[in-house]
Amino acid sequence: MRVLIVDDEPELREQIALSLRQQQYTVDTAGDGALALEKVFADPFDLIVLDLMLPEKDGFTVLRELRAEGVKTPVLMLTAKGEVDSRVKGLDLGADDYLHKPFSMAELLARIRALLRRSHEQISPVLTIGNIRLDTNTRIVTLDNQPVSLTPKEFSLLEFLFYNRNRAISRFTMAEHVWGDAFDPFTMSNNIDVHIKNVRKKLNDQGGRIIVTVRGVGYMAKDEQA
Repeated sequence: MRVLIVDDEPELREQIALSLRQQQYTVDTAGDGALALEKVFADPFDLIVLDLMLPEKDGFTVLRELRAEGVKTPVLMLTAKGEVDSRVKGLDLGADDYLHKPFSMAELLARIRALLRRSHEQISPVLTIGNIRLDTNTRIVTLDNQPVSLTPKEFSLLEFLFYNRNRAISRFTMAEHVWGDAFDPFTMSNNIDVHIKNVRKKLNDQGGRIIVTVRGVGYMAKDEQA
């Protein structure tokens, strides 16, 4: 799971990031609103922890622009204690939950788990593009209703691309999602390309009709029906 922490307090930002990494989350951080938007639009996240008081662009502006662009990533908003109007405004703009400062790390982690659980419950366990059907519960992939045997890493890559259909995903993000901190940045690009080549072959997609190569970036699962 990829989480973006957006807060202009370096010490708090790194404290949250460390706690999440210890729970096996993949974490990125931003110290201002403009950088946060840049990162979200470049690569998908599973959840965003967003402080309201930010330089460049405040949390309200970030939230407004995310929702205006159709980004549905769950947002946990951090507010100062007693700021009822701010919490109401944030929720009206599309925040999914809020937590006021100061907070315990245990409560923050619990709220993150709840938001991620709620988010994934709303997503159908079966993902379909064209004649390819991927069941995230049974981890079975079929092509024209015939089962296709994928390795665990191949399945995870295909699942990640299908979840983010019609969105270019960088090789770095794919490696980070599938291998976590264990991937080697020196062999990452070639490793991803080899796995994608194998998936395409098994899905009879050697021409890249569904798993499209995005030059200079990585790959995209193209769904013309979406």
